[in-house]
Amino acid sequence: MLRKHLVAIGFPGTFARGSTSPDAAAAARTLTRHRMGQAFLTWDGARYRAYPSEGGHADFAPTDALQDELLGWLRGRVEHVSYERVCSGRAMPDLYDFLRERGTAPVEPWLAERLAAAEDRTAVIVEAAVDGRQASPLCVATLELFASILAAEAGNAALRLLATGGVYLGGGLPRRMVPLLAREAVLERFRRKGRLSGFLARVPLHVIVARGMALRGAAHLALSGDGLTAERVSAGTAD
Repeated sequence: MLRKHLVAIGFPGTFARGSTSPDAAAAARTLTRHRMGQAFLTWDGARYRAYPSEGGHADFAPTDALQDELLGWLRGRVEHVSYERVCSGRAMPDLYDFLRERGTAPVEPWLAERLAAAEDRTAVIVEAAVDGRQASPLCVATLELFASILAAEAGNAALRLLATGGVYLGGGLPRRMVPLLAREAVLERFRRKGRLSGFLARVPLHVIVARGMALRGAAHLALSGDGLTAERVSAGTAD
């Protein structure tokens, strides 16, 4: 059932590339309005087991000069610059403000008006970036920066876990960014890992396009009897 809810980015129309054995590990990350969640699956010989992590709180590692600037800009504003600070729904306004302050593109009057009146600036920025009739260059640049960071960190997750089963991006943001995430320049961020770039070229990158998957996952845990196991794992990883 999972396959019909996915869009394969790295290998269009292919979901098995890189998953040549039943014990392949897979990594997943969910981007919500406020958080970046990370988890992974392993095969125990009979079924897949899900494990949580706090990978979103790992230190942000820039991959180019623009991201170096972003890191310095954020260091003057927050105590700890994690991936969640640059790659989640809550991060989008900061990326926008950073690019605006450095003069990447002018702010259109209509956009300034919408942002000033918005309770959720992220929604306005994303909408202004993907609007085919009146896209804002500054908002487009914001989403491009976001996508480049997301792709690089997705590649990091694949390396840490040897996730030959693929990396899955979930949440509302990736679902709205599929055309952007499918660009070769963005996929190159996912694959560009020095001597292990060849390994990443064989790892599929997916976007989960179905809605309500978090609720479905919770229901699956409850019905499968794995809820207590997942609770113990979660409690064991708490700070």
